[in-house]
Amino acid sequence: MSSGGFHVHGPHDHAVEHATQGHGDDHAASHGKEGGGSSMSKIAMFTAIVATVGAIFSYMGGATQANAGLLKNDAAIKKTEASNQWNYFQSKSTKQSLAELARDLAPDDRKATYQAKMDRYESEKNEIKVAAEKLEADSHKFDRQSEEQMHQHHRWAQATTALQVAIALAAIALLTRKKWLEYGMYGVAGIGLVVGVLATLHI
Repeated sequence: MSSGGFHVHGPHDHAVEHATQGHGDDHAASHGKEGGGSSMSKIAMFTAIVATVGAIFSYMGGATQANAGLLKNDAAIKKTEASNQWNYFQSKSTKQSLAELARDLAPDDRKATYQAKMDRYESEKNEIKVAAEKLEADSHKFDRQSEEQMHQHHRWAQATTALQVAIALAAIALLTRKKWLEYGMYGVAGIGLVVGVLATLHI
């Protein structure tokens, strides 16, 4: 089994080969040729289906993890841009304060000039504030989306793990022919599918 999906080898292949070649021996006869062969065929088919679904889940898990990383990067960029805007806002505030001081100290014929500068700085500050707040809102939005994608990634990972366990139980069931293991593999696979549905629904 690789990190990119399911590759079922080893115990399962050995068990299938054993079941195919050994159906005429005493052990197979004691369990019934038709019943044993049918059960093993079902398990083999089950394994193939679960492996396919598991590969899809694994791909979806990787995709959502990548999306989460991209969204987190976008959030960091927006946060940096917002910080730059707030620094610019602070610069305008400082200039406005200096213009106010100059107005108070200036002779009457110059006060209007400094008052005009103060009004201009106030207008520019308001525009900068709006831009900074929008960038901060965008940053928070990207952060939330990233967290949602990571939650979905964890769901896909849980579903994939459950299907991997189901495949392992199927391989052991083929080797041991224990009925309770068959029930176990179906149950664990069912849990994996339910978690996969939750991931699809973003729950």
